Amino acid sequence: MTVGFRPRPSVVRRSSGLYGYERALTRRGLGPVAGVDEAGRGACAGPLVVAAVVLGDPVEGLGDSKLLAAARREALYERIIATAEAVSTVVIPPGEIDARGLHRSNIDGMRRAVARLPAEPGYVLIDGFPVPGLPVPSLGVWKGDQVAACVAAASIVAKVTRDRMMVALDERHPRYGFAVHKGYGTAGHRGALRAYGPCPDHRFSFSTVARSGAGEVMGENEMGACVV
Repeated sequence: MTVGFRPRPSVVRRSSGLYGYERALTRRGLGPVAGVDEAGRGACAGPLVVAAVVLGDPVEGLGDSKLLAAARREALYERIIATAEAVSTVVIPPGEIDARGLHRSNIDGMRRAVARLPAEPGYVLIDGFPVPGLPVPSLGVWKGDQVAACVAAASIVAKVTRDRMMVALDERHPRYGFAVHKGYGTAGHRGALRAYGPCPDHRFSFSTVARSGAGEVMGENEMGACVV
């Protein structure tokens, strides 16, 4: 379900702060509000991680996880886990992404993350785009991790969870540098793919990985992001 109250610019302004969406929705009887975001969509190795968060007490310093220093993300993660009303995470392995496709896996992961929350929210805010098939009203919010506190919290939970997994993968496959680039298509990662080929934790449906397996050498000016 994607119908219901949709906060308008006249109702929720950026000047309302990160908690503007939650306050507006709660005033209309649509709380509690869950935020949903993912980490690892653009990587060509490792899992996709989706998180859903219903915040409790306000958490100072929330923001887009990608713009925060690693130590700050870790501290905020611990604060969110300690104070949130509900948190759930879904880990989608590379094999499932290859079999089902990235976008389908992402959408399904978001549905599963909401379903795994201990209590059903009254409304769901999703970073970037709408997700059909949710059991409650929802809204896709452009750059939601920068304008809605619950989405920012979900962004942090998803990224810290995934980063920790990539550090663990680095211990299993130390040649690729997963602890540094977290599976994204940096020059160093592409060089390791050319030298060693992919490992089982790469996404073989991504062209960066598929071409390395075929022995094709990519140009130095190729973009750093992995593409499907």
